[in-house]
Amino acid sequence: MNQNQLENIQKKVEIDAPIFTVWSLVSTPTGLAQWFMPGEIKASAGHEFNLKSPFGPSPCKVTRAEEPNQLTFDWDTEGWFVDVSLKEVGDKTECTVTHGGWGEADTIIGKANEKSSVIRERMDGGWTGIVSKLKAVAEE
Repeated sequence: MNQNQLENIQKKVEIDAPIFTVWSLVSTPTGLAQWFMPGEIKASAGHEFNLKSPFGPSPCKVTRAEEPNQLTFDWDTEGWFVDVSLKEVGDKTECTVTHGGWGEADTIIGKANEKSSVIRERMDGGWTGIVSKLKAVAEE
């Protein structure tokens, strides 16, 4: 890895819900909209969809779908990916969300017109809240 390349953001949370409950929240349009953003996601490799972000539509493509353990998609036009890994731990689910594909710290992110390092820092905090929301929705 290039020393100027930013590290992946990774958030891990234990959710007091069965794995298939959490899977439905990460792999369906109705589920995704409850904790992340609206988008016509489908758990099928090659499926293309848009997330409705605050900056406008973000083109996405599912690159990996292994029910109920892993869903990965390319996100937007900056080379990012989001990976959601689920693991059954008794009657709970361990969920790890990774937002990767960050470029170099000084690269300007087009839509936000700010450096990657600034956007990554902001999104690191954002993902903490997003993953907490996923946990709350799954445990309702």
